[in-house]
Amino acid sequence: METRDIEDLRGRVACAAVLEKAGFTIDLKESTRRAVKHRRGGEIIIVIHDGRGWFDPLSDAKGDLFSLVMHLDRIDFAEAVTRVVDLIGFVASEPAWTRQSRTSDPEASVPDRWKTRRKPWSGSATWRYLSETRLLQDAIIRAALTQDILREGPKGSMWAAHTDEAGGVTGWEERGPDWRGFASGGAKTLFRLGSPDVERFCVTEAAIDAMSLAAIEGMREGTLYLSTGGGWSPATDRAIRALVARPGAQLVAATDANSQGEAFAARCQEIAESADRGWLRLRPSGEDWNAVLKTKGLEERERRGEGRERRGVETRLPHARRPRQG
Repeated sequence: METRDIEDLRGRVACAAVLEKAGFTIDLKESTRRAVKHRRGGEIIIVIHDGRGWFDPLSDAKGDLFSLVMHLDRIDFAEAVTRVVDLIGFVASEPAWTRQSRTSDPEASVPDRWKTRRKPWSGSATWRYLSETRLLQDAIIRAALTQDILREGPKGSMWAAHTDEAGGVTGWEERGPDWRGFASGGAKTLFRLGSPDVERFCVTEAAIDAMSLAAIEGMREGTLYLSTGGGWSPATDRAIRALVARPGAQLVAATDANSQGEAFAARCQEIAESADRGWLRLRPSGEDWNAVLKTKGLEERERRGEGRERRGVETRLPHARRPRQG
């Protein structure tokens, strides 16, 4: 098949079609317009570049339409071309997005767009979302505001800044009642809550989880609570390695209790061990740390007589422990 025919196929068949045919479904909650997450059991594929590219967040695999077919079916390029031809005309399901496109100035820089947004204030829509929906204590919200890492997003959403080592804003996580995403044109580095001059670094997958773990631990002294924003970019990797290079550093993998969380924990282990530093796996008893915090908060309300009959759900903070050696 000639090169122009290959390019024609790339334009006629989307990665989403390959995934839907292979039994993957869209995880709308974990998707954005620029990065659509597809799941099949424990497998995850994220489609990018308007459906023309993809990557596997649990490994280093990535590529185009044909490499996706080769990756899924373990076949060579020639067979992959044949299978892509069979998908011509197949239209994959579209995500039912619940938010309109951004209306901010697309020409403005990431730092400038950040500066134009207001900080949350007590009683604002974002503050209510964090305190009433996410059950974060006011003290945690104020701690984040003191560090200037929170902004009011559209429609009651929260913007949580990712910063570089110098404190410059590179992008932000967007979370709200009906939306989750990342700053258009921004770069994922790390969300950082806590004093920068510490030795204990807790890595989570979302700013909400970093703040939730900080609440559960009572903003433990000597700890910096981090979020990768659900990904693991080269900039994120470099930032974590720079932190772990400090003498006496301890890296805590506080990622989610699922396959992606375990994969990220393994990366934390590799980083810590390559730098000859200590590391721990801190696994939430729920799906993530905000789930643990909300369960804990509901039980506390019930103990004060504000709730109904006690649910009997275990909410104690799991003991940090090293993973069993294989």
